[in-house]
Order: sequence, then C-alpha cells, then structure tokens
Amino acid sequence: MSKKLLALLGSPHKDGATGTMLKYVLQEAEQQGWQITFINLYEQNIGYCNGCRTCIKTGNCVIKDDVQEISRLIRECDVVVLAAPVYWANVPAVVKNLFDRLLGVVMEETKTFPKARLSKNQKYFLLTACNTPAPFSFLYGQSTGAIRSMKEFFKTSGMKYVGKCVWAGQDKQVMPIRFEKKITKILNRYV
Repeated sequence: MSKKLLALLGSPHKDGATGTMLKYVLQEAEQQGWQITFINLYEQNIGYCNGCRTCIKTGNCVIKDDVQEISRLIRECDVVVLAAPVYWANVPAVVKNLFDRLLGVVMEETKTFPKARLSKNQKYFLLTACNTPAPFSFLYGQSTGAIRSMKEFFKTSGMKYVGKCVWAGQDKQVMPIRFEKKITKILNRYV
C-alpha cells in the first residue's frame, strides 16, 4: 500500500515561490509512488472558529464546512507538507484560521500540557517564502516567525518534524537548485 501525502497550499499564488516548491515536492512524491491529496486552502470553504471549544472534548469541530474533510485527511495521512508564504512574520490568515479550526482535532487539554491526538509516526515538512532577502529574513524574524508558527501547530499535534525549505528574497523566477536537492533528500531519507 502506498503512503499518503497531504499537500496544503496556503498561498493565493499557485505559481509563486511556495507554490513552486510544493509542485516540486508533489512531482518527486509522485515519482516515488506516494498517494497524493492536494488542497489549496484559498479554494476551500473554511469558516472562522467561534471559540465554543466543543472540539476539545469531541475531537471534531461543530461548524460544518470543508474542515471536516481536511481533518479526516490529516488524521489518515503519513506526511503533511504545508506551503505557506510569510505575511508579517507569520502565516497568511487562511493558514492561521485552519490552525484555529483544527484545535481539537490535533490536541486535547489536560491539567498540564496539551495531549497530542495525532501519531508520532506521522511527519510534516514545511515550505515558506519571504520577500525579505537572506540573511535579513532570518535576522529580523520574518521567515523564522512563520516557521515557528507552523512548527508549534504540528508539534502540539504530535507529528514529527522532518525539515523545511525557506526561499528568502525571491529575486529569481526559478527555484534554486539547492531547494530541489534538499526536498529530494528529505523525501528520500525522512518520509
């Protein structure tokens, strides 16, 4: 049985830097025989969290929209690849909204630290892009802020981090070859 990869695009630009990196991931994963599900978050019906916190008890959100299907796919996949650009040193609103809506899907509250609901056998890989050129994107917390936000969500879920690619200062139209090598290495070695 082939492994399942869930690819989430959190950018309004399908052919932008994050979209380009994600396309390369999908191309490589397809060649390796992965079962791939691609979701463009900007094309989904994802309402805002209403803060009822019912999901903490039930593991499911009470709002009926596309989050139910995304929740199912996250629970069933072996790997999640999230591609989201940097917006004000964080992720775009559509990605943050998804994180809010998946609160009870990925964790349950305890008296101390939240308990993960997903498997440590599941993995996640992050892709981001930032207009601020390197090393300033790192020094001033632009890309690091977005990566931190994404890692916090997945760490709380219980999934295992396997890597990231950060395309800073997108002054080129073509993805740098070093990203192709890094993506291929991560897919071959870790997932």
